[in-house]
Amino acid sequence: MIQVTRLNNTKFIINADLIETIEANPDTMISLTTGKKFVVRESVEEVMRKIIAYKRATYGTLEE
Repeated sequence: MIQVTRLNNTKFIINADLIETIEANPDTMISLTTGKKFVVRESVEEVMRKIIAYKRATYGTLEE
């Protein structure tokens, strides 16, 4: 699970295992395997760092 921020500054948690795509156009849009989409303040790179940190904490060390 990772914490991200909506454009209105509301923080919420997304299940990182359900993320299918992350796009920047110019806002960052996260698409889930469920079909839901979220526009967030974090950059694509920030979201990726959060996912890597989550997966490291959950599954052990991952290569960058």
